[in-house]
Amino acid sequence: MNTSAHRERWEDDPSRPLTRRRLVAAALDLVDEGHEDLLSMRMLAKRVGRQVSSLYNHVTNRAELVEMMRAHLVENVDADGFVDAPWNVALERWARSYFEAMAEHPYLGRLLASTPPQDPSTMKMYEAVASGLVAAGWPVSQAVAVLRSVESLVIGSVQDLTGPELGLHSGEISGELSTLALAMSPEHVRTNTAAAAFDVGITAIVEGLSRLPGAPAA
Repeated sequence: MNTSAHRERWEDDPSRPLTRRRLVAAALDLVDEGHEDLLSMRMLAKRVGRQVSSLYNHVTNRAELVEMMRAHLVENVDADGFVDAPWNVALERWARSYFEAMAEHPYLGRLLASTPPQDPSTMKMYEAVASGLVAAGWPVSQAVAVLRSVESLVIGSVQDLTGPELGLHSGEISGELSTLALAMSPEHVRTNTAAAAFDVGITAIVEGLSRLPGAPAA
């Protein structure tokens, strides 16, 4: 899989034919602008300057469009590490590339969470992670739980990128909360971000998983 996450933008060029990939780029632009809840074939047609009917030459409906965007995201997720790396290294590599890919389009996560995945490449990604864990010695009954615990951190951390930092700004903290005020001071701003929280979280989760009863040696 391609592991270099990138932001593909819609470019209005009448001389270029409309393709599925260009439609995905246009749809992602709309999602990046915060229109994930309103995304429709009509809105997409307006963005690309076409009639709605012309879009159906490339995509069946909105549901398929969502799966196309899901497939685009997965292109940038690295689930190949289980082939030649210890499970803990491969799992962390998968999580970090997953977070980076989703962070390119942070509003997309809410849209993808609204429907169960149908995209074959996404299911193959899950298969690669699950089979890698089982091959490393994880009981098959625990493989999905391990996968989901890591994916939940990824999705939650990406959601943090699109919202306020829970009101934890030094200017809003009462002087009575001295420790919190100190921890949220400007000098610590780089370690208080959603990305920094993900970095701490994934390290802790992978380390914690390795200590569970029955976990294979890392």
